[in-house]
Amino acid sequence: MMDKTVRNKRRLIKWIKIIVIIYCSIGIALYYLQEKFLFHPVKLDSNYTYQFDMPFKEINIPFNKIDTINLVKFFPKDAVRKGVVIYFHGNKENITRYAKFSKNFTKHGYEVWMEDYPGFGKSTGEITEKKLYEQAWQIYAMAKNLYGNDSIIIYGKSFGTGLAAYVAANGIVKRLILETPYYSIPDLFSCYAPVYPTSLMSTYKIPTYKYLQDVKVPVTIFHGTGDGVIPYRCAKKLQQVLKSSDEFITIPEGTHHNLNDFDLMKNKLDSLLNL
Repeated sequence: MMDKTVRNKRRLIKWIKIIVIIYCSIGIALYYLQEKFLFHPVKLDSNYTYQFDMPFKEINIPFNKIDTINLVKFFPKDAVRKGVVIYFHGNKENITRYAKFSKNFTKHGYEVWMEDYPGFGKSTGEITEKKLYEQAWQIYAMAKNLYGNDSIIIYGKSFGTGLAAYVAANGIVKRLILETPYYSIPDLFSCYAPVYPTSLMSTYKIPTYKYLQDVKVPVTIFHGTGDGVIPYRCAKKLQQVLKSSDEFITIPEGTHHNLNDFDLMKNKLDSLLNL
């Protein structure tokens, strides 16, 4: 009887050790590979020629001695400009992936300014959270020099929603619109790996929920219930920090990539841009 008890105890200890080793191994991998999970850039040669089926202008903005921000401005066909939409895109590829969405705004008379993050497209330099904020703010400062505060709309898509919220919280703009946002980066990681202390492990924080609490202008959020990248249940927590006048618009069965195909989003976006 004693031998059986000892064997069971040893077997239990063995399995505990195995579980701890697996847990620690996955945790270490998640920590060191988190930027690989978070960013999926595609670099472009500096001589690459953009080809878009709409009027545009490419500019390169020196950020420091080694970093350059590549920015593309998309223009409406009408010479009369209603304002500018600063568009912070997602974590994949580069501007070429998101350029098609600029038509949502140019058809209403808005310019669209779309930057690539460090290491994306033609933008150079190493990516850091601090640099993302600083470069986003530099783009806003440029827009402010050309347009009045009531003519600047901040738009964020996916990863870019946190940066958009940051700019809107610290600047004076007309409106903030977020498509498929996250509560924070650690919270997003927690949605996938709830058994890990993601608040301690995550190098990037980007607390969208904190910035939203300081946004004084109207906020509109679009999120789909079928989002497999930023789960709806995780994004829904942002509703807790919105003002009573803000909107969290749920798109039934909408995924992370197809909200632009739904009439609910298209019609609502049109009405916001006509204000």
